[in-house]
Amino acid sequence: AEAAAEQLQLYRRDPEGWRGCRSTGEVAVSWRPSSEFAGNLYKGQGILPASPQNVWECIKPVAGGLRTKWDQNVKDFEVIEAISDTVSVCRTTTPSACMRIISPREFVDVVVMKQYEDGTMQSAATNVEHPLCPPQPNFVRGFNYPCGCFCIPVPG
Repeated sequence: AEAAAEQLQLYRRDPEGWRGCRSTGEVAVSWRPSSEFAGNLYKGQGILPASPQNVWECIKPVAGGLRTKWDQNVKDFEVIEAISDTVSVCRTTTPSACMRIISPREFVDVVVMKQYEDGTMQSAATNVEHPLCPPQPNFVRGFNYPCGCFCIPVPG
């Protein structure tokens, strides 16, 4: 989990190579080739008219959190094992897509939540196997490379 958090910090600090691919008035999505796997990294950014704490409540990875209510791509989120107050092993499921052509997915990740001195909040995760969460029938087991979210306070 700590390695995933550090990898996300490296992506955050390195502005090189990101190319814009989609943008609305609220969100800009960029991509760049990954140095870890044959594919691309994607980054979405936006500024919300809310306090960082209120935004964090909507995105933080906790069981019973708000993300399953607003994110159509997250069907369920459960904690398999709480390792500490900030680190846990979690299972996330996604619904089928494209008229059920794409099967539901499940992801098992080790997740860390951090808060930094400047008020930035971060969740970082990466794939892990856990004996209490073998692959479930009717789901395709997905694999996450280091991924996560930052909630960064901005002036005003």
